[in-house]
Amino acid sequence: MNTGSDRGTQGSAADEATTEATTGPAADETAEAGAQAPHVSKAPAFIKSNKSLHLSWQVGVFVVGLAVIAAGVAMLVLPGPGWVAIFAGLAIWATEFAWAHLVLRWTKRKVTEAAQKALDPKVRRRNIILTSVGLVIAGALIGFYLWKYGLVLPWNLKDQ
Repeated sequence: MNTGSDRGTQGSAADEATTEATTGPAADETAEAGAQAPHVSKAPAFIKSNKSLHLSWQVGVFVVGLAVIAAGVAMLVLPGPGWVAIFAGLAIWATEFAWAHLVLRWTKRKVTEAAQKALDPKVRRRNIILTSVGLVIAGALIGFYLWKYGLVLPWNLKDQ
């Protein structure tokens, strides 16, 4: 099973052909990715020296990361920092698995882009207007309900 954590520093011929074939902004991204060191396992040296011990280490990291991600998914509907836990589980996986490292990098880039977009004055103005309109509509509906039925607390109900 190749998890990508024991890759050497040499790239494949396909990677080199892809790098040579691309031009423009994609070439810059490919060159930037190629300039970075390949993903290396964060396991201690004595664990990496024994193949079966390293495999069991990777299984353990996978199980711990999966548990943290599952807790994060549960916290999306329960009280708690769901997205933070999901990203933490992904970071745990990224210590051992190259694919998780790439996903985590992509996620960080997308979150940064979304944060920059949210700071755009036009987007902020639109969001403020939409929130204000939503609050006015909700206030009108609550006001209509109170005008029509009044405020009756549940413990003051007599008919039931």
